[in-house]
Amino acid sequence: MPEITYLENVASQVRRDVLRQVHACASGHPGASLGCAEFFVALYFEIMHHDRAFNMKGAGEDVFFLSNGHISPVFYSTLARSGYFEVAELATFRKLNSRLQGHPATHEGLPGIRIASGSLGQGMSVAIGVALGKKLDGDDKTVFVLTGDGELQEGQVWEAAMFAPHNKLDNMIVTVDLNGRQIDGDTKDVLSLGDVEGKWRTFGWDVMTIENGNDMAAVVSGLKEAKSRLGKGKPVCVLLKTEMGFPIDFMVGTHKWHGAAPNDEQLANALGQLEETLGDY
Repeated sequence: MPEITYLENVASQVRRDVLRQVHACASGHPGASLGCAEFFVALYFEIMHHDRAFNMKGAGEDVFFLSNGHISPVFYSTLARSGYFEVAELATFRKLNSRLQGHPATHEGLPGIRIASGSLGQGMSVAIGVALGKKLDGDDKTVFVLTGDGELQEGQVWEAAMFAPHNKLDNMIVTVDLNGRQIDGDTKDVLSLGDVEGKWRTFGWDVMTIENGNDMAAVVSGLKEAKSRLGKGKPVCVLLKTEMGFPIDFMVGTHKWHGAAPNDEQLANALGQLEETLGDY
């Protein structure tokens, strides 16, 4: 089992990758990508049982679906750093003919990508279909999906949230990135989500909260706890409280870095706050 310090070092490098990707093409979504680094590293380096020799169906292994596909930079970095494709390919992010499109897509055959995502609200429905398929196939592995909190404003999410408990899909974990911000401002101001925990619980989910989603030890232990709750008749929902832009001092506390790339000076400032642990591409 990787030590927490090692996972933290990977997360630092992933954050450097995120910043360099969006800077190089002057576009992309660094805010929530930075905020979710602990989640992705914990998932791919510690929690999931997955095969880097990628196959689309994912039979006999845990699988992950990114519903809020705009945070592709952190997904791509994690996939590369965990061995799905060469780290050097990160330099092609959002370039013409690149496999690393702004939102993940499948037609270029990038290893680790099972669905095109970016149209918000759809990922959980796909994950539910895979979870149901694993049940029918007698496959005891787990389906993971990440959604954004702003994404919960989509009605399709709640249709899916009804379907999974009704069908006792106790082989899936939905994680909600609760950073409280979206492209136009704070979620409470754009369209308040109300009692998020109460809603999921009322819909029939086993709900738990990770209070500090930017603390690696807390994320690892929380996801292990979530996995331990599977197989008991209910799907599991993890409310992951993160900080958009973490830990870059001029990016935290605002929604403005949801979809804005740093300029040269800002990049240098941000990279100066992050240790280069695995080597930049």
